[in-house]
Amino acid sequence: MTLAKDSLPIGYIAERSGVSVATLRFYEEAGLIQPSGRVGSRRVFGRHVLRRLAFIAAAQRVGLSIAEIRAAMTGIPVDRAPSPAEWDSLSEPWKARIDLAIAGLESLRTSLDGCIGCGCLSMRTCGMLNPGDEAATEGAGSRWLRGVTRARVPQ
Repeated sequence: MTLAKDSLPIGYIAERSGVSVATLRFYEEAGLIQPSGRVGSRRVFGRHVLRRLAFIAAAQRVGLSIAEIRAAMTGIPVDRAPSPAEWDSLSEPWKARIDLAIAGLESLRTSLDGCIGCGCLSMRTCGMLNPGDEAATEGAGSRWLRGVTRARVPQ
């Protein structure tokens, strides 16, 4: 059996998209992509899968989970890529999500300004590591500072 002109082997799809074969299989299991058939025992995919994978990558960069991506793609038949109009419609709510992330980062930057000269010796007033003096319930000391792996964004 030979490949149809628009059918591409899974290895080629992986190479072109920068996604591993295992990830492609995971996306297939999740219902995000679907092979167009098989050549022997190997999956082959239509060229449109490359655009679907680009859509998935964009959604992940925005912070969407696989479940959210699957929900977003529900109205798009699995045998084609999203159209420009569908892309506009699907990506519109993502802008609000990005705006929230930007606002959170701006708040974090503002909190950093208050840290200059603090030395984190005042855990009671630190808005980054101890918003609302949450640490007071655990007693005195700077043990939170030693255990922090990343800053928390104030709400």
